Amino acid sequence: MQPAHAQPAAGQAGRQPVDLQPVSPRLAGLRLLEMALTMAVVAAVAAVLALAVLRVPLWLSAAGAAVWLLAAGWWALVIVRQVRHLGYAQRESDLLIERGILIRSSTVVPYGRLQFVDVVAGPLDRAFGLANVKLHTASAASDAVIPGLPRERAQRLREALAARGEAHLAGL
Repeated sequence: MQPAHAQPAAGQAGRQPVDLQPVSPRLAGLRLLEMALTMAVVAAVAAVLALAVLRVPLWLSAAGAAVWLLAAGWWALVIVRQVRHLGYAQRESDLLIERGILIRSSTVVPYGRLQFVDVVAGPLDRAFGLANVKLHTASAASDAVIPGLPRERAQRLREALAARGEAHLAGL
């Protein structure tokens, strides 16, 4: 599969392909860390439960651990591929956000519908130098997020989207 920036946007048959801007590849590292922490906690609880409380035989616990590691490997592969297939494009009158491998999702947010744009970064996001751009519209169902942008790019995108939103509201 091609990275997000080289894929034509869904539903663009007969139109010129849209050049999607990819998110930072560091987003994959962040999501892999979150996955590893989650799986480690669940594995520790499962090991204590299996060995100390339920007294599951050691060979069966080892088999369960092997299956757990295979699941972690599969999950890691999916995370890396998902990040590669996540992108956005600023078009003339709207913002397009595309994501997904098997189930493709396209979100189109008209600039005239934007009420405000936030840049949000949690502790792990900041540790990876990333931020998320949150778009707020009049309808809560149509709010959208572009995750995993470098902080500087997220700030520039927020400014550009806010300016375009104000221009479209003013009818320019």
